[in-house]
Parts: sequence; C-alpha cells; structure tokens
Amino acid sequence: MLVEFSIVPVGSGESMGEAIASVVKLVDESGIPYKANAMGTIIEGAWDDCMGLIKKCHEEVMKKAPRAVSHIQIDLRPSKPLDRLDEKMKSVEKRLGKKVKS
Repeated sequence: MLVEFSIVPVGSGESMGEAIASVVKLVDESGIPYKANAMGTIIEGAWDDCMGLIKKCHEEVMKKAPRAVSHIQIDLRPSKPLDRLDEKMKSVEKRLGKKVKS
C-alpha cells in the first residue's frame, strides 16, 4: 500500500523545519521505502508498518508542539505488488512520452 502523509505542528511558531526534519529522520531510519517532498511524505509497505510509522511520527511532532494536524491519504491495491512508489509515475510518464518533474 502507498500512504501519503503530512503532519503539521500547531502552536510552535512559524517555522516547522525542526519538527519536519525529526519526522523525516524517523522515516529514513525505519527502512520503509519513501519519497519526501515539499508538502509531505509517501511511504510504501504493509498496513501495520505504515500506520505504526505514522503514529511514531505524530508522537514525535507532539514533542515539539502543543498540537498537531495530520493528513493521511491511502492507496490500497492488494492485487499489485510493492514497488508502486516508482511504478505509478513510470506508468504516467510512459503515457506522456516524457519524464515528469519531481
């Protein structure tokens, strides 16, 4: 399954860089395949692994802010194997006939 998530610290000032860096560190150390971008992170794995990691990330943000807002979007397609993190974009690029900016 693919899961895109973002966790926004609320009440800790204008800058979110420190909280976001601590979340990306957790994601990176988890060993779960991921892609981080300017607006969130996409991870790929089993349900329990993904949700467990998101819970840890949410708890990490809560150490730095009195409140956090999480957005989670799930793409669950059991008939497809893992490695959809890259394959979905390759499919789009094939149809476009060119690479998409990332």
